[in-house]
Amino acid sequence: MKFLVSRLTIGNVIVGAIVIILVVLPVAGGPREWLLYLLLFFIYLAMANMWNLLAGYSGLISLCQPAFLGIAGYAVAMGTWVSIPWWLGIIGGAIIAGIFAILIAFPVFRLSGIYFAIGTLVVPEALRLLFFLWKPVGGELQGGGAGYIIKGLADVQMSTIYWTALGIAVASAVIMRIILNSRLGLGLAAIRDNERAAASCGVNTFRIKLYPFLISAVITGLAGAVFYVYQGYIEPSSTFNVKWTMIILLATVIGGLRTEGGPIIGTIIVVFLYFLLARYAGYSLLIQGVILIAIMLLSPQGIVGIMRNTRFYRAIFQLANRRLANAKTE
Repeated sequence: MKFLVSRLTIGNVIVGAIVIILVVLPVAGGPREWLLYLLLFFIYLAMANMWNLLAGYSGLISLCQPAFLGIAGYAVAMGTWVSIPWWLGIIGGAIIAGIFAILIAFPVFRLSGIYFAIGTLVVPEALRLLFFLWKPVGGELQGGGAGYIIKGLADVQMSTIYWTALGIAVASAVIMRIILNSRLGLGLAAIRDNERAAASCGVNTFRIKLYPFLISAVITGLAGAVFYVYQGYIEPSSTFNVKWTMIILLATVIGGLRTEGGPIIGTIIVVFLYFLLARYAGYSLLIQGVILIAIMLLSPQGIVGIMRNTRFYRAIFQLANRRLANAKTE
C-alpha cells in the first residue's frame, strides 16, 4: 500500500512539474513555433479527452463534435461583431454548445449503436448548410460561405491564447478523472456494458448519458472557440468538417481508447502528423484514414495497449506486486 501511495505521489509531482514548465514557457521566451505546437496539442487533447469519455467510457460513439466546436466558434465570431469581448464570447459559445447538446440529445438518444453514430454524423453537415446560407450581420461579403473575421484581436497576445488552451486541456483531464472516480463513472460503465440491464436495475440511462454528452459539448466548445480565436477567422466548410472528427478519433484510438494516458500519446502523434502532412493537404484525410484503420486492426487498444503487453511493462507490474506484498508483511 505504501508503494502504491508513493507511486501516486511521484506521479502527481511529475505532472505538476510538467504543468508548471508549460505555464512559464511563454514567459521564459519559448520559441513561437513551440508555442504553436503546444497550443494545437492542448486544443486537440481537450477534444480527445472528451471523446474518450463519450466513446471509451460511456459507449457513445458520437460523431457530432465538429458541431459543438463550430457553434462555439461562430458564437465568438459573431459576438465580436456586436462588441462582445472575445473571452466572454468563448464562455458564451461553450454555454450555447451545451444547450445545443441538450436539444439534440432528445432525438439522438433514441438511437443506439451504429444508428446513434450515424444520427450524430448528420448534425455537423446540417449546420454546415445552415451557416453557409445564413448571413445575420455584415455586408455582402460577410457571413454565409465567406465566413467571419473575429474582431478585437489586435491586442491579444499569443501567450494569452496559449494559457487559455492549457487551462482547458488541464480542466478536461481533471474533469474526466473526477467523473471516472464518481458514481456517475459507475453508471457510465454499466450503460456501456449493457444499457438494457442497467435500465432494468433502475438506472436513469437518459440522464446518465446526458451528463457526459453535455460536458463533452461544453469542453469541446471551449477548445474550438480558442482555436478560432487563434485563427482569427471562421467559415462553415472547414469548421463543420470531417477533418475534426478524424483528428479526435486518431488522437484517441492511436493512443488507446478507454485509457487516461492514451489521448495524450495519441495527440502528440496527431500534432506531428498535422505538420508532416501539411504539404499533402489533398491526401491528408486519406492518409489519416489509412493510419486509423491500421491501428484499429493491428492494435485495437492503441499504443498504451501495446505497452501493457510488452515484457518491460509486465516486469514493472510484477515488481510493483512484489513491493506491495513486502509492504503488507512489514
